[in-house]
Formats: sequence, structure tokens, C-alpha cells
Amino acid sequence: MAKNKFSKDWIHQHINDPYVKLAQQKGYRARAAFKLIEIADTEKLLRRGDVVVDLGSAPGSWSQVARERLAGPGGIVDGRIIALDILPMDPIAGVEFIQGDFREDAVLEQLNELVGSQAVDLVISDMAPNLSGVGVADSARIQHCCDLALEFSCAHLTPDGALIVKAFHGSGFSQIVESFKQRFRRVVERKPKASRDKSSETFLVGRYLKQHA
Repeated sequence: MAKNKFSKDWIHQHINDPYVKLAQQKGYRARAAFKLIEIADTEKLLRRGDVVVDLGSAPGSWSQVARERLAGPGGIVDGRIIALDILPMDPIAGVEFIQGDFREDAVLEQLNELVGSQAVDLVISDMAPNLSGVGVADSARIQHCCDLALEFSCAHLTPDGALIVKAFHGSGFSQIVESFKQRFRRVVERKPKASRDKSSETFLVGRYLKQHA
């Protein structure tokens, strides 16, 4: 009974969510688009000519935003967008997509090969593992996703590149922040307006890799 009530409450909230309505109006695949838009605007990220890697990209709203920002004359992507997700994603013009689990070495190798020697300007990660409700296990999974995104970024980012990851306040969060501070000269926390108040999600932005990283 309680579960049904929760589901109804969530559906009611979702239907009446202004960002859901706005996403539908603007043709974005998810309300999450507005989270990236706010972060990109605040941090002055996503410019034409950028090479962008979108981790955990499905259903594709962050790749849509990246495509809009990188679109040059005639709507052609000026730069490069590479997206990856364990789930299938409907094609987006100008976006290269790999379907696979980022946590698997073979998939990571496939991504490394696609990027090649090209330096990446921005890595964006809206990845969130399936949560079990067991705090310690969940925080370890979240930290693992953030660590993988961080390691990939350290290997591929330009010296003044940036990484945006989704994290969650709670157990393990301070360790994620600390690992960012070890690698980046500037680390900030962003809670976009489109993030629901009740959600513990927050986004970490790391910029300017430290020389020794």
C-alpha cells in the first residue's frame, strides 16, 4: 500500500514538475538537461571546437545539450561528442555512441581507442549505479563510478580541461571530494535548480589538472 502511495506521489510530482514540462517543450529527452545547462553556464563550459565525452549518457539529454552548444553553421557539430552508456541510446546527429559498461576494461579500452590521442576538453558524467538501499555498498558503488571518471579524465583531459560528475551527499562523499582536490587545482560543488530539493545528488566540477596528475 505504502509503495503504491509513493509511486503515485512520485508520478504526481513528475507530471507537475516544471522542468519535465520544459524538457518536453524544448525536445530534451530528460529534465536532467537543465542541470548541465546551469552548470555549463555558471562555469562557462561547452564551447564550439570542444571534444566532449559523456559518460552514462542515456537517454541522451546531456549529449543533446552538448550538441546544441557545439553546433556551428548548418547545425554541424564543431568539435566532437563521444557518448557511452550501458543502456541503448537513440542516435543524436553528430554524437558518436558506444553501448557498454564503463566499469569493464574492454569497454574502457574501446572508449580509449575512439578518443585516441585527441585531447578532451570536457568529461561529463551523470552516471549513477543501481542503488541497493544498503548505505555502505551504495556509497562504494558511487565512489567507484566517480573514481573511474576521474582516472579517465586524468588520462585524456587538456591541462585546462574540466570534469563534471554526479555524486551524492553521505558516506564516501568527502573521499570523492578529496580525490578531486588531489588531481584538480579548482574543485567546486554545484546543486542546480533542476535537482530536486529532496535529492542528495550534487555535482562536482574539477578544473585545471595539477601537473603531477
